[in-house]
Amino acid sequence: MLGDDLVVVTGGGGFIGGHLIADLRRRGARVRAVDIKPLDEWWQRFADVENVRLDLREREACAAAARGARQVFNLAADMGGMGFIETHRAECSLSVLINTHMLLAARDQGVERYFFASSACVYAAEKQSVAAVTPLRESDAYPAQPEDGYGWEKLFSERLCRHFTEDFGLATRVARLHNVYGPLSTYDGGREKAPAAICRKVVIAAMRGERDIEIWGDGEQTRSFMFIDDGVEGIRRLMDGDVSTPMNVGSAELVSINDLVDIVEEIAGVRLRRRYHLDAPVGVRGRSSDNTLIRKELGWAPEIPLAEGMEQTYRWIHDRIHACERARVTA
Repeated sequence: MLGDDLVVVTGGGGFIGGHLIADLRRRGARVRAVDIKPLDEWWQRFADVENVRLDLREREACAAAARGARQVFNLAADMGGMGFIETHRAECSLSVLINTHMLLAARDQGVERYFFASSACVYAAEKQSVAAVTPLRESDAYPAQPEDGYGWEKLFSERLCRHFTEDFGLATRVARLHNVYGPLSTYDGGREKAPAAICRKVVIAAMRGERDIEIWGDGEQTRSFMFIDDGVEGIRRLMDGDVSTPMNVGSAELVSINDLVDIVEEIAGVRLRRRYHLDAPVGVRGRSSDNTLIRKELGWAPEIPLAEGMEQTYRWIHDRIHACERARVTA
């Protein structure tokens, strides 16, 4: 992946894509970053990277994106937090066009290896009905009962990768990513995930001298959250490895949303009253990653503690919000 080999990262203007590109650059890869967003809206943009704006729902755009590439990391998708994916199921489902057309382009362009970013939303809902959830194994995706819309798209796209390997010999790698969080990510506007949303709420409450914040659900729903550095490391190891079946890339550190709020309050040095919005979208009751397979096959698993990653995430969101507030006041 070094020297003159071209690596394409779709979704390159997004959160995970930007961090992945930064890692690829450090390793000496020549990178083409592709995203639908205007360049000034990308979370990270690098002068020594070929930055291209394309709508990858179109087959011709995918052909242009993959041209000359040795490897493709397909991270592009229309997605967000639970509040978004539960109310935009058609839009999320249409991301199937991106993976379909990118696979065709990779096959036609002679790409050697193709990565697809799947999600823990592919897992059967009946396996996630209690807060004290049994960690999800890769086999728990079947019989299929994924998150409606977004999860079905991811599960179908996983199968499509498998069949492109079987029928056309394209080496594909699939990561089921579990709740990735960290700096340089969306933290407002409706597409943010729980860690960023809670950081934002705590920052604003503290800045305004407020004494309470709203929590979606009853706060007892559980998740495991993976820091972005672990996510990028897992993607790299999986892409370089020999496992073609879907694999969990996620933390095994299970916490409730109330626990997550406790961590952020400790970082911020505040204590806030919690108003529970019981009618808000919350998804499944519990979800965590079983890391048996990744440890066996790659000799590694995500390990950055939640408190450590949230410290970095909170500080970044804190600084962004306060900078925006200063700009507003002085405007």
